[in-house]
Amino acid sequence: MLGVFDSGFGGLHVLRGMVARLPQYSCLYLGDSARAPYGSRSQEEVYRFTKQGVDFLFGQGATLVILACNTASSEALRKVQVEYGATRKVLGVLIPFAEAAAARSRSKQVGVMATEGTVRSGAYVRELTKLVPDMTIVQQACPRLVPLVEEGEQDSDEARSAVAACVRPLVAEGIDTLVLGCTHYGILEPYVREAAGEDIEIISDRDVVPQSLAAYLKRHPEIEARLDKGKPPRIFTTGDVETFDRLGSILFGQPVHAERAYLGE
Repeated sequence: MLGVFDSGFGGLHVLRGMVARLPQYSCLYLGDSARAPYGSRSQEEVYRFTKQGVDFLFGQGATLVILACNTASSEALRKVQVEYGATRKVLGVLIPFAEAAAARSRSKQVGVMATEGTVRSGAYVRELTKLVPDMTIVQQACPRLVPLVEEGEQDSDEARSAVAACVRPLVAEGIDTLVLGCTHYGILEPYVREAAGEDIEIISDRDVVPQSLAAYLKRHPEIEARLDKGKPPRIFTTGDVETFDRLGSILFGQPVHAERAYLGE
């Protein structure tokens, strides 16, 4: 099975894209809503929570786990990969996002909206400059956006205002490409587009992650052959199941019936 780990509801946006692009594969999803947002957590906490989540998904039968959470990908992925070695595959989303931004930017001026943790890690600057050494990357921490989505306020005036406050400084820097460096931000993409204007290319998990995963499985038939097929997604949350079902159904685009997961402290 394909496992998807996120810090809350936001990764359901990724799961939705995966189910649409790769409907034949069975998927597991875990949202750590009880401890969201990760962006304001210490690096040690992000690593510990991520490791617990990955362990849980492998324990449920996942063959490969994707860290949909950008903060987890920034601050925990490499350490988790080292611990698992070649025995179990754990992938992040930073490299696919960086590759998409590098390919689509015309002026080598890229903006990144991200959590405080992702900005602090410098991961996007590192990955983008590997691809295009003379690229200019402007980052903007957006600490209010994840709580708004987790609280079910993604369609509110407050969300529109908070998104605009994050996007406008990046536009003022002359960017031509904007990376939505958090799964939750893809849910707010209509407001991002409103604030950014039509001329700025937006890089979102909606298409980038499923496309990258499909290419990865094509390159690794030995992993693809081990994946279960034909089963509906199983969805887990560490938070309140009723709330997750209600809000998750909106984000996933179909009814969600989550199971409760217990990961420890």
